[in-house]
Amino acid sequence: MDIRAVLSFIKVEHTLFSLPFVLIGYIIAYNQFMVSPSTSAYGWIQMDLVWILIAAIGARGLAMALNRIIDRDIDAANPRTEGRHLASGKMDVHTAWSLAAIFLLMLILGAWMLNEVALMMAWLPVLAFVIYPYTKRFTWLCHLWLGLCLGLAPAGAWVAVAGDVHGWASITGSFDTHNEILWLPTILPISLGVALWITAFDINYARMDIESDRANGIHSFPARFSEEATTRTSVQLSLLWFACFAISNPMDEIWFLAVSAGMALSNIVVILAREKFVDFQNALFRTSMLTGWMLLIPIILMQPENGCCATG
Repeated sequence: MDIRAVLSFIKVEHTLFSLPFVLIGYIIAYNQFMVSPSTSAYGWIQMDLVWILIAAIGARGLAMALNRIIDRDIDAANPRTEGRHLASGKMDVHTAWSLAAIFLLMLILGAWMLNEVALMMAWLPVLAFVIYPYTKRFTWLCHLWLGLCLGLAPAGAWVAVAGDVHGWASITGSFDTHNEILWLPTILPISLGVALWITAFDINYARMDIESDRANGIHSFPARFSEEATTRTSVQLSLLWFACFAISNPMDEIWFLAVSAGMALSNIVVILAREKFVDFQNALFRTSMLTGWMLLIPIILMQPENGCCATG
């Protein structure tokens, strides 16, 4: 199988949506749990990043492979997607399952090399990925489920670091001397914000398939409601994801708030000015994709706090 065909099959360009939030989750955890970058843990925490990225690439490839395999009949019935690898016969199902297995092994390997918590929690994204293709057959909330799948990206990176420091207590909040929910203040609203951001993007992306979805019984939001409702709801979702990022505000920096507000406004402007774009979907894709990378910039530029993490 040609590598270009594999990259095309998994839509590698869509990795640009989740990758910055994987890095954001990692950096948030690093600054939450490490005294400073000069600590003796600096070396292994950087190796952790390598395994986090391997796991993230595996998860991304697995999610797309499962989606293409499960949806191959739906893709074949849609004029826009009938040229996809499985729908068109350019790739056989056996090869697709083989690729899915390889990506699953990458996810498990990355999680295994990180820590027990990461390995034992690896089933969660796999389950979410298996369920997603079926949601569109039953409910217009399929877009939110997709958002939740991508919302696992920053949470997974955070768990990878937190599990090294505090083990299962990083999840349960049960320490020897006290109880403290470490994931609540920052990473939970970040993950929820990612979920709402992707939901807002995806309901607009589904505009391209309204007629096909209605004809084939696919429960997308635009097919179930209307384009006007899609515009209105996506604007509301954009305001909500900005609120989530504002609440989290990692390391209490004004620049993260400013960039969040600017990107929310940019997304809303593109959505509201939809009819003025020659290629609305391309404009929306570029703006949405840029959102995560713009939010990553102030996170990278922030100096880590010199305080220590909570200890058990």
